[in-house]
Amino acid sequence: MGIPGIAKLRHAGRAVKKWLTPKALILVYHRVIELSADPYLLGVTPQHFAEHLEVLRRRGRAMRLEQLTQALQTGNPPRGAVVVTFDDGYADNLYTAKPLLERYDIPATVFVTTGQVGKEREFWWDELERVLLQPGTLPKQLRLTINGTSWDWDLGATVAYSDGDCRDHRSWNIGKDDPTARHHLYRALYQLLLLLPDGDRRTLLDELLRWAGRETLPRPSHRVLSGDELVRLSEGGLVEVGAHTVTHPVLSELPAAAQWNEIGQSKAYLEKLLGSTVASFAYPYGAYTPGTAAIVQAAGFLSACAALSSTVRGGTDRFQLPRVLARDWDGEAFDRHLGAFFQR
Repeated sequence: MGIPGIAKLRHAGRAVKKWLTPKALILVYHRVIELSADPYLLGVTPQHFAEHLEVLRRRGRAMRLEQLTQALQTGNPPRGAVVVTFDDGYADNLYTAKPLLERYDIPATVFVTTGQVGKEREFWWDELERVLLQPGTLPKQLRLTINGTSWDWDLGATVAYSDGDCRDHRSWNIGKDDPTARHHLYRALYQLLLLLPDGDRRTLLDELLRWAGRETLPRPSHRVLSGDELVRLSEGGLVEVGAHTVTHPVLSELPAAAQWNEIGQSKAYLEKLLGSTVASFAYPYGAYTPGTAAIVQAAGFLSACAALSSTVRGGTDRFQLPRVLARDWDGEAFDRHLGAFFQR
């Protein structure tokens, strides 16, 4: 029989040690914009983003990703440090986010999907949202053949979708029940398109756009950075540009050779465009395998960000850096969430 209370003391000791261990936090954003539909909660309004940066400036612990990576190579991360990152490469990262980052003197890293740079198309998930979750009238029936299987959907009473309908369902996201047949179709098509090769997915999206009577030209609000804009984003040194593959695939589902192409070609493109070394990478959708991480390292990157919703501690693998998705919180809620993560 053990001494009474020893187990509790040991547990408490481990909890205290865990609490005292220096921790850093990497935040991931996508967009700084107010959206009429945001199924995957990618947008943070400019007002709320400014409040987030005000909190970080008051805490005085915002740092560059490369600084955090260097600290991990030599020991523990700086206690309470926070790194700001963005995924994908939307144009609002330059026109809205960067001026706010400059105002508060907060550095950031923007991970860019290079195959979208300068293209007159939206990201595929945005085109899907434009067809189904924006106001307009659609044909009642949709039939698509995907990977040899025919799929049929009926929009029923939601053939017509008004401005009022769009406003009423503005707060809907993929974590909620589907309020209409359009939302159900959006969810179904997202899952079916997600794992398709990029060319096959674009072919299906072209078919979907023709069915809906929509053009392929991007909305100004959903445009991706051009090459010139990407250069401007990196000017001044406050914003680091990192790679996010060429076509934004689920890397863990690709053979090794295809992963090499996605990872290596995105690095080469950015380095040629920017004339400087690109040292950081982010896994699309946070999906990767140990083999993927090995490819990223072999390609010459110094770090890679995942989506593990945890803090960075001493001993954290530089090629499996956890990140936390920043939501559209106001400044007070953002401060509370930061505190909660550091107390874990």
